[in-house]
Amino acid sequence: MSLLSKDAILGASDIISEDVPVPEWGGSVRICVMSGLARDVFVSGEGKPDAGFSDFQARLLVATAVDAAGERIFEPADVERLQAKSRTVLDRLTTVAMRLNGIGHQAQEDIAKNSGAAQSGDTGSGSPSTSASPSDASSKN
Repeated sequence: MSLLSKDAILGASDIISEDVPVPEWGGSVRICVMSGLARDVFVSGEGKPDAGFSDFQARLLVATAVDAAGERIFEPADVERLQAKSRTVLDRLTTVAMRLNGIGHQAQEDIAKNSGAAQSGDTGSGSPSTSASPSDASSKN
């Protein structure tokens, strides 16, 4: 693999997104992986005394909801208005935002599973792995 230049790094499109259907609002909302700047905005609101879960959800949407061009559609000033939206919709959108951004218990479990799967592969000793899954056996037939 070759070394990347500054221009290659800065020009790379590395923000993954997912469109989430929100029929209650008449369309979809694009949720993305946070950029470093969006993460800073999100984290800066943490630790507020008496902040509820809807505050967390609204701040997460501010950091992850983007338009077709990848620009954030909400600002920190929109948190309170987002908190007033349907709990069902907030749950749906933040579930995707948390998954894409590796936030929460389930994301940590997924990371651990993926890490374990990578470690359970061939040892690099030159000998092939001796473990085979049932799907491996059926695919060879």
